[in-house]
Amino acid sequence: MTSALLELPTTTCTLRRARADDLDAIIGLLADDAISAARGDIGGDADRAAYERAFVAIDADSAQQLLVATIDDVVVATMQLTVIPGLARVGASRLQIEAVRVRSDHRNLGIGAAMIRWAVQQAPALGAALVQLTSDAARVDAHRFYERLGFAASHVGFKLAVGTSR
Repeated sequence: MTSALLELPTTTCTLRRARADDLDAIIGLLADDAISAARGDIGGDADRAAYERAFVAIDADSAQQLLVATIDDVVVATMQLTVIPGLARVGASRLQIEAVRVRSDHRNLGIGAAMIRWAVQQAPALGAALVQLTSDAARVDAHRFYERLGFAASHVGFKLAVGTSR
C-alpha cells in the first residue's frame, strides 16, 4: 500500500502504512485510550524496546498492515490489518481489524468510519472473504459504531493471557 485519501465531512486525511518514525504517535494513541492504558499501554520508556520489536515484526510480515491516518502530516489515528488464512467457510481467509484508535481531539470527525470502510473495500483484493474484528465488552459506544458500519455481533470471544518468554 502506498497511501489513500479518505474524504471526511470537513477535511481529508491520508491513510498510509506506518513507518518507524510514527511509533511514538501510535504508542500515544494506545496510551490515550483508557482501556488500553489499563492493559499496560501507557507508553513508558521501559516498554519502548517491546514496541520496537513488535513494529519490526508487523512491518516484516506480508500478512500485516499497520496503518496510520494523518492530517497535515500529523498522525491522528491507527489500525492494524491482518489477513488470516483458514479452512473453515470453504478455505476462506479473513481480514482482521485490530487496534483502531483515533486521537481523542479528532474523534467524531468520521476518521474511524472512513478507515473501517476503506479496510472493508480492500478485503477482496487481499483475498479475504470476510472482515472481522473484536471489541472489548466495555466499549459499548464502539459496538454501536461497528453495527452502524454493517458489522454484526455474531460471536462471543474469549481470551486467556499466558505471558511471554520474550
